[in-house]
Parts: sequence; structure tokens; C-alpha cells
Amino acid sequence: MRCLVIYQSVHHGNTEKIAKEIAKCLDADLKRVDEINKKDLTEYDLIGFGSGIYFLKHHKSLLEFVENLPKMNKKAFIFSTRGLGCYKFYHRALRKKLIEKGFKIVGEFSCKGYDTYGILKLIGGINKGRPNEQDLEKARKFAMRMKKVG
Repeated sequence: MRCLVIYQSVHHGNTEKIAKEIAKCLDADLKRVDEINKKDLTEYDLIGFGSGIYFLKHHKSLLEFVENLPKMNKKAFIFSTRGLGCYKFYHRALRKKLIEKGFKIVGEFSCKGYDTYGILKLIGGINKGRPNEQDLEKARKFAMRMKKVG
């Protein structure tokens, strides 16, 4: 099974840490959104899509990338890092776009990440040290589940 993990990590490297752990466990190729050609996706059986959460959804570059994909009959998983809240809600926009493009969502993962956006900067941010080793272990366990369903 060929796997690809596509991610966007902007501020603190939170999502990149998670993406690297997932890719390592899946023996997957790892690419930032700006490094991937959408034609390359045809080579993969399972594709992961992830970023930090910004204004209640995934990064706009990831959403735009998915929006411009052709219809595909592929398995996919979604992941994210976030400051606060429930990831199921935050994943909604990306999940909807992937399903519209023909992807079958086989799993979702999220963990807290260091966040200094807006007013949080004034207090030194929240979730310092996250993702931590426990978060990385949860990401590895998630990846092992994806390996079984992929």
C-alpha cells in the first residue's frame, strides 16, 4: 500500500511534528501542500490531509488544494493540531470537500498544539510544549489503525 501525507504547518511546527510521526509509522511519503502536484496523488492508495486549525477550519492552502483536485476514488484520513475545541467540528469543511471529491474518509485525528494567536500572545500562548510525547504516541497509534484500514 502506497501512502502519502500532505500537510501545512505555519506557525510553531505543531502539525509538522504530527505529520512526521504519522508518515514514519505508515512508511509514507511526506509533502507540504506547496510541494505536491495533484497528478501525483494517483500513485497512492491512502492519503492523509492535515494542518493547524485557523478560524475554525484547516489552513486555506490545504482547503484550496483539495478544492482543485479532480474526482478520485481514494481512501483518506484527516488530521489537525488546534488550540482549543472539538476537532470533529473543525474538520467539517475539509471532510465535506474530500467527500465531494470522491474520497472515503477512514479516520480522523487531532491534538492540541501550542497557540499564540491574537490575544493568546499576550498571555504567552496556550498548550506550551504541545504536541508532547503523549500526543505523538496517540498519533502513532492512529497511524497504525490507518495502516490496517488502508
